[in-house]
Amino acid sequence: MTVSSGDLVFDTQVLGRRPGTEKTYARTLDAPADLGLDVLGVPEGSPIELELRLEAVMDGVLATGTASAHVVGECVRCLERVEDDLDVDFQELYVYDDPGEDELALEGDLLDLEPVLRDAVVLALPQNPLCDPDCPGLCPECGARLADDPDHTHGEAIDPRWAALTHLTEHNEE
Repeated sequence: MTVSSGDLVFDTQVLGRRPGTEKTYARTLDAPADLGLDVLGVPEGSPIELELRLEAVMDGVLATGTASAHVVGECVRCLERVEDDLDVDFQELYVYDDPGEDELALEGDLLDLEPVLRDAVVLALPQNPLCDPDCPGLCPECGARLADDPDHTHGEAIDPRWAALTHLTEHNEE
């Protein structure tokens, strides 16, 4: 992993690897690309309000914070636009040396918060966002939104095995 510069990269040199030292940040950042799920996420470039506390501990730097963002997507039942505000909390230890398989490491004195923020946001989003918990979805025959027309119907369903006979009755009526 190579840490570059950016809004989500923080320099921990001010902590000096002295346990108990801390620094707090309050920033408004632009959202990175692909922050969310396929059907719901934070639009790229939209503002994220970030409150972050970096604290030096024996093994590394503990990053604790809160992020607030506006998420946009579509209802999985009726495809209507869904918008909501999302607040996520996160806490992650960035180790100085020899990170384990599931640990994050500092690159020199730089800490990249993007993977932690991405994980926190994605885990907080609903897998199947709905415009309304009682959303009836779309008509399977014509695709009409059922919430707009609750009495929507196509008449009696005809068994496909008998559908050819309906042509006979239509010709007799003419």
